[in-house]
Amino acid sequence: MVNFVGAGCGAPDLITLRGAELLRSADVIIYAGSLVNPELLKYAKEGCKIYNSAKMTLDEVIEVIEKAENEGKNTVRLHTGDPSVYGAIREQMDRLDALKINYAVCPGVSSFCGAAAALRAEYTLPDISQSVIITRMAGRTPVPDRESIRSFAAHKATMVVFLSAGMTEKLQEELIAGGYCEDTPAAIVYKASWPDEKVMRCTVGTLHKTAEENGIKNLALITVGGFLGDEYSLSKLYDPAFTTAFRKGSEE
Repeated sequence: MVNFVGAGCGAPDLITLRGAELLRSADVIIYAGSLVNPELLKYAKEGCKIYNSAKMTLDEVIEVIEKAENEGKNTVRLHTGDPSVYGAIREQMDRLDALKINYAVCPGVSSFCGAAAALRAEYTLPDISQSVIITRMAGRTPVPDRESIRSFAAHKATMVVFLSAGMTEKLQEELIAGGYCEDTPAAIVYKASWPDEKVMRCTVGTLHKTAEENGIKNLALITVGGFLGDEYSLSKLYDPAFTTAFRKGSEE
């Protein structure tokens, strides 16, 4: 059995209870060493074999899993954040399907959730934005033209940009060209929930300057949108005049 486990966004106690238990029971752990907090490996039992996938190819990862399966061992494939967001798990699952190896996925706390917590922010504010766009700049891994930063910026929704901290100059240009004003609030969150977490608030127009001044090149999320400002409407959910399935409003 193989379990894909979301490690959470950094802090070792932000892994789920299920994820921690799967780590404790694993005979083999393959972890994304470039991003996963090594403190999580302390959950591993004595004798567990641990592999760092940052130094491995897909073929090598599958080879380790297949060997463990042949020996009747349980494997945890430990991914950063939630495995479903930029986790490259589909290609692994397809290979396991072909080998008829059973697997399951344990979700985790994505770094975009960790970033919101660090910012003490809510992504979905009434009358400001009710949509969150999770995306990335095109780099060595391409992005479909229909999903360009510029095209998404036209919506002026909340945007969370992964894997782009080293391209802030171009990102800033694309955000402005797409429709965000230069004074639109923005923030860079470096290593959300880690001990060396850093939050840098700025605007779209000062995004690149802020990244340069703070030496940000990787391991950071960039958030953009009015949700970082002070203007918004109160939720209807707690409005005394609003009727819900559990409470009668005062206007009725």
